[in-house]
Amino acid sequence: MQSLLKKINHKINGVIFTFTSTGVILLILGVLIVWTDFVLRLTVGLLVIVMAYIFFYSGYRIWSLKREIEKHFKL
Repeated sequence: MQSLLKKINHKINGVIFTFTSTGVILLILGVLIVWTDFVLRLTVGLLVIVMAYIFFYSGYRIWSLKREIEKHFKL
């Protein structure tokens, strides 16, 4: 049970790091939106790509956590 809790803690820390770093990137892009039209178009495109990355990466993290739980409880 202890190893499962360590693995869950590690996965949650990874998700927290991912959300935090993505938030910093979005904050920087939000500041860049204010300046020019080109940067606005570039930022909107990057925002779509970043959101797609967030969904893919979150899905992968949740799937790997599910796999670890199934492996631990032998479901």
